[in-house]
Amino acid sequence: MQEARIRELEARLNKDSHNSSKPPTSDGLKKPHKHGLRHKSGKKSGGQAGHEGHRLEPVADPKYIVVHPVIRCQYCQAPLDDVTAEKYEKRQIFDVPEDVKLEVTEHRAEIKDCPRCREVNEGEFPEAVSQATQYGPRVRAQMVYFSNYQLVPQKRTAEIIAELYHQAVSEAAVKKVAQCVTLIVEKIKEHLTKTEEAVNFNESGMREDGLKWLHSASTASATFFTIHAKRGQIAMDEIGILPERTGWCIHDYWKPYLIYQQAKHDLCGAHPHAN
Repeated sequence: MQEARIRELEARLNKDSHNSSKPPTSDGLKKPHKHGLRHKSGKKSGGQAGHEGHRLEPVADPKYIVVHPVIRCQYCQAPLDDVTAEKYEKRQIFDVPEDVKLEVTEHRAEIKDCPRCREVNEGEFPEAVSQATQYGPRVRAQMVYFSNYQLVPQKRTAEIIAELYHQAVSEAAVKKVAQCVTLIVEKIKEHLTKTEEAVNFNESGMREDGLKWLHSASTASATFFTIHAKRGQIAMDEIGILPERTGWCIHDYWKPYLIYQQAKHDLCGAHPHAN
């Protein structure tokens, strides 16, 4: 009797999304081992016949040319210093400059006294030049690219910029630049709230100063995700997509999703049974 009870409890503990109707979000951070579905194709490794290859193509006007001279004949040892080369064998190396630094452009607005009325006249700076010192649009775009597109943490983004360009950058500066995409993020949220296209919802556990939840909403063309301390309705209400959505919502049928009765709900095809 005791052994049967132990087996029952062990079986219950070992249940996950792979051997029961439980959704993947219930697995937490202890993910079960995935068995690969790939099989040997019998083909040789590398590019296959008919595949269009890509490689570095040489350029006609390289910035630098390094000539490796022939000083002496390798057969009879005759000097060849004064002999003109008949041709060259060329090889090209593509690399970043050895010492890359940010270029500093100084804007100067003229100040002039009018000889007629004696009033002081000041030149106008371009609208984008608003501070005594500031980062330009190209390096700011790189900060946004690393932080928001490649998902590099803001502290590490600041380290990358500093190491690449020999210019100290604060984490606060990266955060300020990253906030430039706020308007775009709001547009994505508005689209996912109102679109007639079905929207996929999910929440996954992650580590950021303890256990938190990565919430996502997506279609084939738009994705929104954010980190929240909560997993269920509190987070969903604060994110604001589900409470306003009336179209189809695809998810694992976890109960908090079904609270939003104004929306249409359907089960994700990856889950065989409703929870």
